[in-house]
Amino acid sequence: QVQLVESGGGLVQPGGSLRLSCAASGSIYSIYTMGWYRQAPGKQRELVAVVTRVGSTNYADSVKGRFTISRDSAKNTVYLQMNSLKPEDTAVYYCNAQLHTPITTRSDYWGQGTQVTVSS
Repeated sequence: QVQLVESGGGLVQPGGSLRLSCAASGSIYSIYTMGWYRQAPGKQRELVAVVTRVGSTNYADSVKGRFTISRDSAKNTVYLQMNSLKPEDTAVYYCNAQLHTPITTRSDYWGQGTQVTVSS
């Protein structure tokens, strides 16, 4: 069984910083990509940032220059450093991983979500 466990969300003032972490565990043969999505109330879930197993990254335009995604392959962990946070960054942030496991060649797995609230 595969688990993605997130941590690091919370309440922060505009202009502040937060760091999210997500660790994948369980029966994993390999990890293709790890990334972060977010969903604000009344809106669709959207990609925030993703990193491939070779280190290529992709960001939503709205977070470029403010957020940085990184990955520790030895720990099966992905991080999202969020700086210069804005109220519009408020959302539930979900960790995503595309994995090769004993039961699937390549499938999406999701964490439970962590709330990020940017407010004064």
